[in-house]
Amino acid sequence: MKKIGFIGLGIMGKPMCRNLLKAGYTVTVFSRTEANVAAATAHGATAAPSPAAVAAASECVITMVPDSPEVREVVLGPNGVLQGAHPGLYVVDMSSIAPLASREIGTALAAAGVHFLDAPVSGGEPKAIDGTLSVMVGGALADFEAVSPILASMAASVTRVGEIGAGNVAKLANQIVVALNIAAMSEAFVLATKAGVEPELVYQAIRGGLAGSTVLDAKAPLVMDRKFDPGFRIKLHVKDLANVLRTANELHVPLPLTASVMEVMQAMLADGCGEDDHASIIRYFEKLAHVTVTR
Repeated sequence: MKKIGFIGLGIMGKPMCRNLLKAGYTVTVFSRTEANVAAATAHGATAAPSPAAVAAASECVITMVPDSPEVREVVLGPNGVLQGAHPGLYVVDMSSIAPLASREIGTALAAAGVHFLDAPVSGGEPKAIDGTLSVMVGGALADFEAVSPILASMAASVTRVGEIGAGNVAKLANQIVVALNIAAMSEAFVLATKAGVEPELVYQAIRGGLAGSTVLDAKAPLVMDRKFDPGFRIKLHVKDLANVLRTANELHVPLPLTASVMEVMQAMLADGCGEDDHASIIRYFEKLAHVTVTR
């Protein structure tokens, strides 16, 4: 497959589309934001007037939009992918949405002879830019093998974790771990600062041991430099944790730590910080302790 459609050109979608173009794919794009379309076409993409037109021009359509309602709209809604689809088309949703929504969308597409996979990503904007995302895929094995080369042009890791919906289950698990890591890092650095110990030295001391993590290495320097421009916005992590807790409630799985961090992020939303990077939740803990974590 060489003809790819890409719907959704936000913080993540724009660099992902660019990496597809760099890999030699022919890419047809759609976005409601004209500036993002212009940026994609400047790098060689072709603009389409609707998701249906994207589907008609493509062998595989990738969607990268905020949440379940938006995926349903661009895939199943008026002038959506389904209306322009042809039998044998592949649709890969790389958004982070509820697993049940993925299964419902997959069922609707299957009735039209369209293959569907849910393939959410982890890594944020930096890894989207350099093409080293981690992709968690749900779908039939044959479909996964067909689209793997496409996904590999945007990622360092592409893993099939089960049938349709499993990709988003894995992403929900990922978002739990990331959220709790950021919260734990925040509490640790606030404690160190309050105790008069430099957080930079604490970071260097612990990063090579059991407390070390990709999250710590990615977020600790940003926190200490007070750089809270979004790599991943708080409001999007709230959306993901809402899907986590909704799914957990459906399965009767108690997640007390996740629920606690969700309240921290909700407090940040109430303070007008929803557009900031999720590492900025450290300011919630700093406010409680009356300190600021810096180098």
